[in-house]
Amino acid sequence: MLQAEKKQVDQERYRRQILIDGWGVETQEKLQDSKVFILGAGGLGCPVALNLTSAGIGNITICDADSVELSNLNRQFLHVEKNIGVDKTTSAVQFLSSFNSAVNFTTITDKVTVDNVNEMVGDADIILDCVDNFPARYALNQCAIEKQIPLVHAAVWGMEGRVTFLKPPATPCLSCLFPVAPQKEVIPIVGVVACATGSLQAMEAIQYLCGNHQSLQGQMLIMDYSSMRFQTLEISRNPDCPVCEQLR
Repeated sequence: MLQAEKKQVDQERYRRQILIDGWGVETQEKLQDSKVFILGAGGLGCPVALNLTSAGIGNITICDADSVELSNLNRQFLHVEKNIGVDKTTSAVQFLSSFNSAVNFTTITDKVTVDNVNEMVGDADIILDCVDNFPARYALNQCAIEKQIPLVHAAVWGMEGRVTFLKPPATPCLSCLFPVAPQKEVIPIVGVVACATGSLQAMEAIQYLCGNHQSLQGQMLIMDYSSMRFQTLEISRNPDCPVCEQLR
């Protein structure tokens, strides 16, 4: 009886997306059973987490070792002024859990390394790269390859955003695309760029979890928001990549 009541509530909350052709209750149940790992609760992580929460992803782990700063608030809309100094994961989940209490949230405040990433990701179905440093990204990439789960990578800089869906051997891995880490710099960014790019990143994850074809598999979507021109570039594996060579 309790399960039937819960299912009815879910159908009411998500009824507008259940109406989408090919979606239905079965697809919504897939999302409710899904597990995602989000690294970063910042400019990309905020729209990613909000969109996945509103879509009804049942289990979301958010990892971020930083606390909220005033300079975050032009783009990281899950955080508010009173939470300056609070762990970003705590701040984000305070809002998200009030937005959708049916989602199970797990927070991690440790930094991701090659030594702990596999345990942190656990049995997630997909990884979302919402972080701005390449050592952590490379750790996520290695984990995704070992667990044979997808990594949705996104990045922003100024008025530009990029998104791609990585799941070798069908696609390149992150190290194929960036064999050497770029020099770390302070990223110029306006909030709407991060919000729009993160929303597209979340869409890729939702498509995958629904069982749909991945539109950005083997492609990099580049958005120039200053001119509102979007382009898609073909990307391919590096045959000499030492990271994903195990999958050949």
